[in-house]
Amino acid sequence: MGALSQRASRMILANILLLAVFVGLMLIGTPIAVALGLGGAVGVWLGLDATALGMIGPNTYAAVAKYPLIAIPLFILTGAMFERSGVAARLVEFAQALIGPRRGGLALVAILVCMIMGGMSGSGPADAAAVATVMLPSMVKAGYPRPFTASVIAASASTAILIPPSIAMIVYSVIIPGMDLRALFAAGMIPGLLLGVAIAVPTLILSKRHDFGADEQSERPPFWPSLRRALPGLMAPVIILGGLRSGLFTPTETAVVAVFYGLFVGTVLYRTMGWRDVYNVLAESAKISGVLMIILSLAGLFAWAGSTMGAFSATADLLLSVSDNQWVILFLVMFVMLLAGMVLDGVSIYLITLPLLVPIIEAFQWSYVWFGVVLAINIAMGQFTPPVAVNLMVTAKIAGIPLESTFRWVGWLLLAMAVALALIIIFPEIALWLPRLLGYRIT
Repeated sequence: MGALSQRASRMILANILLLAVFVGLMLIGTPIAVALGLGGAVGVWLGLDATALGMIGPNTYAAVAKYPLIAIPLFILTGAMFERSGVAARLVEFAQALIGPRRGGLALVAILVCMIMGGMSGSGPADAAAVATVMLPSMVKAGYPRPFTASVIAASASTAILIPPSIAMIVYSVIIPGMDLRALFAAGMIPGLLLGVAIAVPTLILSKRHDFGADEQSERPPFWPSLRRALPGLMAPVIILGGLRSGLFTPTETAVVAVFYGLFVGTVLYRTMGWRDVYNVLAESAKISGVLMIILSLAGLFAWAGSTMGAFSATADLLLSVSDNQWVILFLVMFVMLLAGMVLDGVSIYLITLPLLVPIIEAFQWSYVWFGVVLAINIAMGQFTPPVAVNLMVTAKIAGIPLESTFRWVGWLLLAMAVALALIIIFPEIALWLPRLLGYRIT
């Protein structure tokens, strides 16, 4: 009996240290991959035994030795190809032809271009950087304040986590057993568009109230020539989603096709990329992918240690003991995800929190697809919520302004997105209708 009690005490201590080491290292600024790996290793060493340390290697390898994860570096490369090829500038011209000269028109153009670019890059920060670089000079010249412009682009770029191909959604589908990535991609489409509309409403109201964009050009670019120049870029989301819907490609194969299409657009159609540019894009994408894969592998070790020793299930039980009301628990989860989104990227949040959240999802029998969308919106909001706000940091740096100068505008955009999130929570079919229509399996 004494041995069992001693063993239980040791396991509790190991679970506490597993989480404490990870949180402590994150607070002192340790890279997330190192924090995950050391936290997992400490938990294994104290909670299991020395021989279990031999499982560190196989588990870190197993975390990345998954076929669907091949799509992540390929979609990163796709986004970099389209960013470097000058697609964004042509999309801006086309969006201006669509929207026309009106008060707040350039801000609407920025929102629309962010959403289209999100369908190519799958990454909010990359989307924010590409659009801010192109849109900022013209918006400032038209009379939009730099803080307002940076806020609108950062908020709009956050929709990239929902609009396919979302890198964070790919990670979510890999972690959740039996998840159909096509259903998850389809579920993110309408909520992603809804978020874009939600951002556009306060943007227009604020533009008219404060007389932003008073110096916008009255000339409207000709529609058909603008469409013809933007068509190669517009076809990228069509190829990605069409290939998935038709069943012609798996998600990974679609990523391969998208890479070669991006290369074709940049080198043949637009002729904006030389071989030196191609090399730079490959090198840059390889660096980003390498860092991401290291995080994924060490997160696998952390997840294995936490689940083996019961740390995640115990934490979930503690959270469930707060209330048996699913709405209270959902609010708590969303609040935590919003806080996490302020300081971490979407992929890292999924890797850290999903092992903890799976027991909660199962306890209330929530749809994994619907919950994935709700989670993504929370993270999207966190990406432009101070104090860290990854997307906002990118746009503020490009605009050359302090982050605190954007606070005045960010609150209105957050409120609009919160309304959209509430609608999706109250009416889950907003997210689930399209995957049902397309015949995908909803779990």
